[in-house]
This record gives sequence, C-alpha cells and structure tokens, in this order.
Amino acid sequence: MSKVFSALSVSVDGYITGRDPGPGRGLGDGATLFDWYFDGDVPSRVFDSFRLSEPSARFFDAAAERVGASVAGRNTYEDSGRFGDDGTPHPTAPLFVVSHRPAPQMSGRQQLITTGLPDAVAAARDAADGKDVALMGGVLVTEALAAGLVDELILHQVPILLGAGRPYFHNLPEHIQLRLLGAVPAPGVTHLHYEVIR
Repeated sequence: MSKVFSALSVSVDGYITGRDPGPGRGLGDGATLFDWYFDGDVPSRVFDSFRLSEPSARFFDAAAERVGASVAGRNTYEDSGRFGDDGTPHPTAPLFVVSHRPAPQMSGRQQLITTGLPDAVAAARDAADGKDVALMGGVLVTEALAAGLVDELILHQVPILLGAGRPYFHNLPEHIQLRLLGAVPAPGVTHLHYEVIR
C-alpha cells in the first residue's frame, strides 16, 4: 500500500513560512527556507528549475520520485497562488485541496475535496496509482497526524530562527513517537527522515 508522508522545509524554530504569508505575499519573508533548492550545481531529476547540492539532490529526488499525488490545505493552496489555478506543486502528480469553501477557477490536475481530510487522502491514494501521497501545510499535517494517517515525516531543516510565521506542527491531542530513518547534512539544510510509530 502507498505511504502518506510530508516533506517540508522548516526553520530550526519550527516555521514553514516567514512572517505575513498569504495571497499575493507567497510564503512571507521566509524565502530563505527554500534557498537550498537553487544553491547547487546538480539539476533535479524531477523539478526542472531546481539546482541543488549533490547530497540535497540525492535525498530530494528520492523523495520526489515517490509522489503519485499531493494533498494540500486551503491556506497552502492560496499562499502558493493556487498553483496557477490548474497547476500542482509536483510536475506529474495531481493535487487534492481540502476545504469547505469553494475554490475559484480550479481545473486541470486540481480537485477540491469538501468532505474532509480522510476522503482527500483516500482520493489521492486512488489517483497515486501505487505511489505515495505527499501532504502540504502545517494544519493539514497536524490533523493527519492526529487522525493516524501519516506514515513518515521529512523535515528539510534550514539553520535559521525565523521567530514567527506559520508553524509546521500545531496542537496534537497526544504525543506522537517518531523513529529516525536518516539524517543527511547538506549545504544550507539538513534532511531529517522520520517514521511515525503507531
């Protein structure tokens, strides 16, 4: 069965955006969280515009090649400019957006799911055709963890303290135990790969 995982860039103090993210402002002033996508000389096999360091390219592409579908929360969708109303965060994988509000101009490989996160994950699994499902957004990942839907977490930890922004994790109803599967240091980022213990 396919796995459900999240792979997000995060500051050392736990933020996945900078201050004041939102429509028209992107991910706020935390753009430095994504510098490692472009600070190397190894082209990504999955994302044409990415030029990463060798260790980052190896780790990043291995995770990106697993993705058969993505699920995003509404805030992430809006902050990302709705991925152009018909695009997706992954070059080949469809996007499922969880929201109770209608989404304007959604088309192409985007689909709105209004019946909740479990249904969105189930739809993404069906569309992933045996590949894995990637989750995007701090609130969404936290809800998925609380619902027991997450198999793995990948933190691309950037050595910066942002001091504010949107946190990766929100309040959980209980402790979630993780097992470290790997840690890959690279220029400007450390890639941490965890399994969620159930």
